[in-house]
Amino acid sequence: MRTLTLAAAAALAAGTVLVSHPASASAPTTTAVQAAKHHDAAPIVFGHRGASGYRPEHTLAAYDLAIQQGADYIEPDVVSTKDGVLVARHENEISGTTDVADHPEFASRKTTKTIDGTSLTGWFTEDFTLAELKTLRAKERIPGDRPANTAYNGLYQVPTLDEVLDLVDAKEAETGRTIGVAPETKHPTYFDSIGLSLEEPLAKSLKRHGLGGKSSAAVIQSFEVSNLKDLNRMVGTKLVQLIDFGGAPYDQVVAGTGVTNDFLVTDKGLRSIKKYADQVAPYKFYFIPRNADGTLGEATDLADRAERAGLPTVIWTMRAENKYLPTECRKGTDPIAIGDLGCEVGPYLDAGVDAFFTDHPDLGVAARDTWVATNQ
Repeated sequence: MRTLTLAAAAALAAGTVLVSHPASASAPTTTAVQAAKHHDAAPIVFGHRGASGYRPEHTLAAYDLAIQQGADYIEPDVVSTKDGVLVARHENEISGTTDVADHPEFASRKTTKTIDGTSLTGWFTEDFTLAELKTLRAKERIPGDRPANTAYNGLYQVPTLDEVLDLVDAKEAETGRTIGVAPETKHPTYFDSIGLSLEEPLAKSLKRHGLGGKSSAAVIQSFEVSNLKDLNRMVGTKLVQLIDFGGAPYDQVVAGTGVTNDFLVTDKGLRSIKKYADQVAPYKFYFIPRNADGTLGEATDLADRAERAGLPTVIWTMRAENKYLPTECRKGTDPIAIGDLGCEVGPYLDAGVDAFFTDHPDLGVAARDTWVATNQ
């Protein structure tokens, strides 16, 4: 298999956010000219939860479409069933992504749990066997933003991780392309606490599919630290430290270490990540903040500092609807109309990031290719 060099993953909080840069980060200095040295190869495009801008997320149809649209990697978030099978869902609470509420036979499974310190009421994958989950059907998670996707509600099952990997194997054989996979472990501390560890079955699945080595077209992502350290001892697959915007990794909260996400993007934090991970994926506003009027601000030097630490950088998430884009990249006044994704992608590539996640892989690939044609 061809080796791809990068990966990462997760979700985007909509709206304007202002960045307070960590104290150890130097003032914004990165320019498009300076950034050119980062890109020895074309930046990599990740299909975020598949082509989730066009199909309900984390379905085989969404992954298949992302591959058709040219994504270099697809991203299955993984959670566990009651019987220890890894399935692709963004969260273990599934009322927003499946029709479980329409199944009277499962009404008694509705419950309230505390997940990573947050109280949630609904239905949870760990309370269902795989056979039971297979009776459900996926639906669009954000129908207000993506009403067209609701046409596909009820058509697709919840796939297992192995089914996703089987799809990738089949598409590689069909197309002759190498297609990367970037599974993300969701709530690993929580799943450990209920005896359904994610790490061991994930490592086994990747090894079964020939994705257990550093040279394979696969990476494993997590917002937590300790489970990446555990995986570093279990499997050779490259590891990616995801970094949320503010707050702290939940495992570090539980352990009381005082490690925050802002610390992880300092020089000392990046050096600590390099000891167990291969890449780093901070939230995109750490690289370019938004101004008060919603426009893009000046680029920080985070990509440069990560490169000095030996960590390629990945950002998340590029979404093409106007409401998610910087003000200058929007088209018209409809908040859910498609704007100019390339207008946002270009400055991040100029700032030196090596890869990005997008819900719209076709637009992301086009933006990447346009940037490459202009800059390389």
